[in-house]
Amino acid sequence: MRRLLPVTDQTRTTGDREWSLDELAEAYAYPQDGPWLRANMVSSLDGAAHHEGRSQPLSSDTDMRIFGTLRALADVVIVGAETVRREGYRPARARAAFAARRAAAGQSPAPAIAVVSASLELDFAAPLFTAPLVPTLLLTGAAAPPDRVRAAEEAGAVVIVAGDGPGVEPGRALAALAGRGLTRQLTEGGPRLLGRLVAAGVLDELCLTVAPLLTAGDAQRITGGPSLAVPERFALASVLEEDGFLFTRYTRT
Repeated sequence: MRRLLPVTDQTRTTGDREWSLDELAEAYAYPQDGPWLRANMVSSLDGAAHHEGRSQPLSSDTDMRIFGTLRALADVVIVGAETVRREGYRPARARAAFAARRAAAGQSPAPAIAVVSASLELDFAAPLFTAPLVPTLLLTGAAAPPDRVRAAEEAGAVVIVAGDGPGVEPGRALAALAGRGLTRQLTEGGPRLLGRLVAAGVLDELCLTVAPLLTAGDAQRITGGPSLAVPERFALASVLEEDGFLFTRYTRT
C-alpha cells in the first residue's frame, strides 16, 4: 500500500509495501478532543454500496484490515437494524494487536455495537446479543413496542431511548452514547442510517473505500433518504492506494 495524500518525506522513502497495524492506527487516529462520528463505507466505481445485498463483494483484504483497524480504534460501532440482519452482524472481537492501545486509552477490550432500530425486530438469540464482550446497545424511540424492549433487556442488551416517537433522533442518540463515555464513534451504515446522519448534520468524517469494480444494476448508493437542500462540503484528508483500491478520508470543512 502507498500513501498518495498527504505527501511527506516518509511517503517518498517507504514506497509501496504492506502497512503494519500500528501504522494504520496512527493514520486513522481519532482527534483528541470531543465526540467524533466517523463513517466507514465502500463503493464501486459506479456508485454501488453493495452487490446482491452485501458489501463484502466490493471489499479486499486491505479494506478488511482497515475495517478491523477502525473498529479497534472505536468506542462504539453504530449500525442500522437492516444491515445487522442482512450482513449477519456479530459482536466486535478483542484483538491482541490493539489491546495495549485500547487499555492506554481507557477503552473496553472491544467496542460496543449499537443497533439503531425503531421496531426492535431483531433476533435476540443471535451471537450479537448472546456472546458480546460488552453488552450490545439498542438505540430506539419512546414508542418502541414494550414487549420487544423487554425481550431485548432479557437478552442482556441495553436499551437507550433516543427519540420521542417511533424513530431515533441522530443527535440525541450520539449525545446519549457520548454521555456513556463512548466518544470515538464509528458507523458502518447501512445507507439509510448514514443518510439520516448526513441529513442531521452530525457526521464528522467519511472513510470511503472506492473499489475498482463496476457492478451496474440498481444497487443503493452509500447514503439513502431525502437529499440535502444544500450539498455539504467535506475536505479530502488522506488517500491510500493498493491494487487499484482507493482508501480515502474526508472530514467536515
